[in-house]
Amino acid sequence: MLKTMERKPNFNVLYSESTLNFLQSLDIKARAKILFNIDKCRYVLDSELFKKLHDTEIWEFRTSYRGVSYRIMAFWDVDSNALVLTTHGFIKKTQKTPGKEIEKAIRMREEYMNNKIQKK
Repeated sequence: MLKTMERKPNFNVLYSESTLNFLQSLDIKARAKILFNIDKCRYVLDSELFKKLHDTEIWEFRTSYRGVSYRIMAFWDVDSNALVLTTHGFIKKTQKTPGKEIEKAIRMREEYMNNKIQKK
């Protein structure tokens, strides 16, 4: 009897309400490509699709579709089995990731971590 090998993901992804709202606002094909790329990153880390931002604890899932650059910001929660928690998404309009988007992700990460500490 043949056994199938099931590949296990390297990490799980939890989506914030903000990220889910962003995804719902997109064209179905753009949303499908973004979700495909995020799922791909769970198995194979590709720096073109999932990249750490400078000297922060923030990472971004990167997708380009029909000339539009989509970004979903995220961070690691290493205490919870290396989950990646998404903070929010946006359409990137310039070459550089806007500072206000990075700051928003940092604030959301800090709020998450503070809430986690208070629950202990």
